[in-house]
Amino acid sequence: MDTQVAWIDDIHRVTLKPNNISSLIHENSPKIYWPKKNIYFIGKIKNVTGSSAVNIEFPDLLPMGEILELIWGDETFPVYPRTVVRTKWFDETYSAIDEKLGAYCINDITYFSIWAPIATSVILYLNNMAKKLNRQKKGIWVCHVDGNWHGFAYEYEITVNGKTMRINDPYAKSMLANSKKGVVIDFSKTEQITAKRPIIESLQDAIIYELHVRDATIHPDSGIKNKGTFLGLSEMGTTTKNGFSTGFSYIKELGCTHIQLLPINDFARVNELEPKEQYNWGYDPLYFQVLEGSYAISPNDPISRIDEFKKMIHTFHQENLSVILDVVFNHVFIMEESPFEKIVPGYYFRYNEDGSISNGTGVGNDLATERIMVRKLILDTIDLFLTEYQASGFRFDLMGVMDIETMKEIIRRCEKESIPIMLLGEGWDLATALEPNKRSTNVNSDQLQGIRFFNDSFRDTLKGNLFNAADTGYVNGEGKFVERLPNIVMGSNLEKLSCVQTINYVECHDNHTLWDRLILTNNHESEVVRKKIHQLATGLTLLSQGVPFIHAGQEWFRTKEGIENSYISGDGINQLDWTKREIEEENIKFVQKLITLRKKYDVFRLKTEEEIRRRVHVLNTPNPLFAYTLFGNGEDFTIYINPTKENYNLQLPSSGLWQVEATNDVKNARHEIEGEFIDVGPYELVVLKKKR
Repeated sequence: MDTQVAWIDDIHRVTLKPNNISSLIHENSPKIYWPKKNIYFIGKIKNVTGSSAVNIEFPDLLPMGEILELIWGDETFPVYPRTVVRTKWFDETYSAIDEKLGAYCINDITYFSIWAPIATSVILYLNNMAKKLNRQKKGIWVCHVDGNWHGFAYEYEITVNGKTMRINDPYAKSMLANSKKGVVIDFSKTEQITAKRPIIESLQDAIIYELHVRDATIHPDSGIKNKGTFLGLSEMGTTTKNGFSTGFSYIKELGCTHIQLLPINDFARVNELEPKEQYNWGYDPLYFQVLEGSYAISPNDPISRIDEFKKMIHTFHQENLSVILDVVFNHVFIMEESPFEKIVPGYYFRYNEDGSISNGTGVGNDLATERIMVRKLILDTIDLFLTEYQASGFRFDLMGVMDIETMKEIIRRCEKESIPIMLLGEGWDLATALEPNKRSTNVNSDQLQGIRFFNDSFRDTLKGNLFNAADTGYVNGEGKFVERLPNIVMGSNLEKLSCVQTINYVECHDNHTLWDRLILTNNHESEVVRKKIHQLATGLTLLSQGVPFIHAGQEWFRTKEGIENSYISGDGINQLDWTKREIEEENIKFVQKLITLRKKYDVFRLKTEEEIRRRVHVLNTPNPLFAYTLFGNGEDFTIYINPTKENYNLQLPSSGLWQVEATNDVKNARHEIEGEFIDVGPYELVVLKKKR
């Protein structure tokens, strides 16, 4: 097709690759004809690139979204926009940031609006009725239909660059199963979340628990009726056959403040009508504002997924649990099949200077978040989940691919809410076609106050370099990197993160679980020793300054049987094994104690660097044992971490009566220590408290 089409590549430039360029080059000046206005635009040959392409310049601006023809000699070529859609002129000219897009109902009228600036025709198909949309300013096409069409399916027939196709609305709020068609939603006719978001005074008080809807509910002995669904995750009082709590009830008992859900928007790779046949984490996004149908009881009922999700949020809020949504604004599943690429080819995605598609995400495409209407889509989606679904936070997948200005706009939007909204993301620096100083990366964190970043320095210090499966860190390497411990327990890292920006973690859905990593690095040790090493890492995560992040099942040594990337590995690998939860009740109680301590005493969650310098004191101990004291208001805490096989007899920071608040040394557990000395056993983490 390229050989017969004249492409608008810049405001005044058209590129043509005709079959007979040698004969055309000697013809009179080429001209573009606009039939609708009966106007000709006279062009001038600027240069010939290679032997097959010619650039033609036009002094006049060429209209977008119109049928145009290039007439040159005896030849006629259709004229279509191409790289011009990625120019600053196009972005600003067709910026429609104040327009309401999608399908929505007001009184007894249903409105339809879509941004399609280079389309020449848009037709709505609603319940077997066809209606043309009218082109408005800024590339918006609109129409309205009498009546409230809540629950009815619709799609558009759009003509772009000479091609007519059926597409779904990228602003659809729900869909038929497997994304067949968009569905009109009147949110006033859906379930309402009457339980308000839990009040949190400071985001520094948060303890995050990362969870996959299906993983948490699918196990045969979960006691959950609606397995693999939003409703299943909202069931209360569920237990194993032996009476141990599962699902929502277990999560509530554990004590975390925020549940972070892996993506719940519409994603690929799972047949929503037969969801048990496939598995997916959810990082293959299709439609950002639509909830995933495989998590609904009736996937082909477009209202049920909304109502059931809202019931789940309502239940969480009733029990004082906040919900963070994992959002994937960095790529789409298959670019060429996305409605974004079909509606405005070349606009929504980022390109390298040579014209190739940017692929910093590693999945084939990068969303161009820096473009005005891409940014609008993201902000509109954030607004929807804040207002309609009462989200308490957002976790941004591959946030380093997103631009800083978009993230700042998100911060400004979230600051309008009455309670603090948790914003966190992966600030990895990836090779995307965006200037490094504009990327939302860890090294640019000083430009993004209000965003928290996953602290890879914390992770790698404790268990070894993520990308070297044989590497070890402090807990599994006999105290390796002990010199880094003061930084990480004080809420910093090896880059720029501060205590109010660090997310401390040693395990998440990605890569090996901590238990599987320890099998690789410490297989020479007994299972008992590996469990104690594991406890050191989880304990440091919960006791360090900053916000702790726990992966579901981490507290009972979750395994994925050594599979590092389990994104499509199925339930057998990914499900939370509630029978293992029974076996590891002792360790769960240890983690619960640490969570309770953190929540009860604010010295574990200080809010400023100055306060940390004043209240956190590192003790002199023989390497590689590490210890520090926290000076509270009415009590002091001392924490000892021993990553070795040795037993240490140490002098306490002050003599007197110290209460043992938590220890992973169950065999030698003691309730209090009186005097000047303490014995710290092999691989022990112990927390002491002394009243003033």
